[in-house]
Amino acid sequence: MARMNVGGPAWQVSVLTRGLDPECYVTRLICGEVDEAEADYVELRDPDLMVDRIPSLGRSVRFVDDLRSIRVLWKEIRKFRPDIIHTHTAKAGVLGRLVAVAARVPIRVHTFHGHLLTGYFSPIKSKLVRLLEALLAKRTTALVAVGHQVRDDLLKAGIGRPEQYSVIAPGVTMGSVPERRRSREELDLPADSPVILFVGRLEPVKRPDRLVQAMSIVLEEVPDAVLVVAGGGAELKDLSILAKPLGTAVRFLGWCAEVSLLYGSADVVVISSDNEGMPVTLIEAALAGLPVVATDVGSVSEVVVDEVTGFLVEQSVEAVASGLIRLLKDDNLRARMGSEASRWAVQQFGVDRLIREHEELYERSLRA
Repeated sequence: MARMNVGGPAWQVSVLTRGLDPECYVTRLICGEVDEAEADYVELRDPDLMVDRIPSLGRSVRFVDDLRSIRVLWKEIRKFRPDIIHTHTAKAGVLGRLVAVAARVPIRVHTFHGHLLTGYFSPIKSKLVRLLEALLAKRTTALVAVGHQVRDDLLKAGIGRPEQYSVIAPGVTMGSVPERRRSREELDLPADSPVILFVGRLEPVKRPDRLVQAMSIVLEEVPDAVLVVAGGGAELKDLSILAKPLGTAVRFLGWCAEVSLLYGSADVVVISSDNEGMPVTLIEAALAGLPVVATDVGSVSEVVVDEVTGFLVEQSVEAVASGLIRLLKDDNLRARMGSEASRWAVQQFGVDRLIREHEELYERSLRA
């Protein structure tokens, strides 16, 4: 994996590394360094996780560093001699699979935690990404998509064949969520105000600007509402400037090690992205019994049941604001949706299921 920044892919990789049956599998987790604006998942949330770092392996494309990473990966693979290489995220997916093919690793698996087909690059670069992924898919044993919509988008773009794909949703666990008053005291949030929570990277594709603009509409209807932004990234500075006229109605908490406090403090969770895979944030919210307002992109609709566990909305400021206002003004609706969300998440997104489905995938590939 290119980098273990805080987010869904890092969580899934850590679960697999720890959870695969040690009687059957010996694993190594290789990753690069996180960017300066990102939080390191291992340092912040799982300091005991064993990882091997390659400093040159990171998010950005740098020709010299990438060649260095390929050389180091080649040496490590030749030394470890794996039967399976499983790559995660785009950069590691390219370099890892190229080296795996060259080293004749028999089974090559790649997981798409989302895709870079829309919302990230110019049309020309997006076309090049599609071409590269299509070529790599031809030399990949099995492809994993975190949701059916993610898989369908990739197939429509000509990446891989249907029989190559397995859809394996994220597996998430949540410890006990602290009582609301204690959570808000710990986070220095008002005890009685409605709290809207955003957890994630502050990157352009996540459209945090849309969320702040929606918040200005929300405040017209719910003047004591508070938006809590828990995360960091490239958009933090510009977002802080955009939110300044809203004063203390928008709180920036940065990355938090104890995420249960965040969910314990919240009434509603929100994402306003232009592109997503299957956001772990929304699964965590559901497990915590919180309803969601989310833009209907990627495989979000496979987590949020519209009008049952939350609202799926269009990619607009007004639609996000409308969904938030409906939930904040109706206590019974929030309680009912939160209860349904918790029940749904426990059934669909367990960690044991995630591990079992990966072991079944590996076993099928080994038999073949």
